[in-house]
Amino acid sequence: MKKHRIRIYPMLLALLLCALCCAPAFAAASGGSGVADVVESTWKDAAGQIKTVVNNVVFPALDMILAIAFFGKVGLAYFDYKKHGQFEWAGPVILFACLVFVLTAPLYIWTIVGL
Repeated sequence: MKKHRIRIYPMLLALLLCALCCAPAFAAASGGSGVADVVESTWKDAAGQIKTVVNNVVFPALDMILAIAFFGKVGLAYFDYKKHGQFEWAGPVILFACLVFVLTAPLYIWTIVGL
C-alpha cells in the first residue's frame, strides 16, 4: 500500500497543480474580436497573395510535371507498340486528361473556391 501512495501522491499533486494553473479560453460569442474574426480577416488579406502564388507557381509546376509524364508515357507506349504490336491507350489518355484539367483549372477553380 505504501508503494502505491509513493506513486499516487505526486501524480495527484501534478494534476491539482495543472487544474489550478490552467485558464479556459473561450471564443467570443458574437461581434467581438473572436478567433473566427481574426481567421477571416487573415484569409481576406492573404487570399490575393495565395491566388497569385498558385497561379504563377503551383499550376505551371503541375503542368510541367504532367507534360513530361505524358510525353514519356507516349514514348513508352510507342516502344511497346513496336515490340508487341498493340498500342496501350489508357496511360496516355489519362495523363492527357489530367494535363487538360490542370491547364484550364485557373479559369474556374477560383470561382469554386470563392475568390
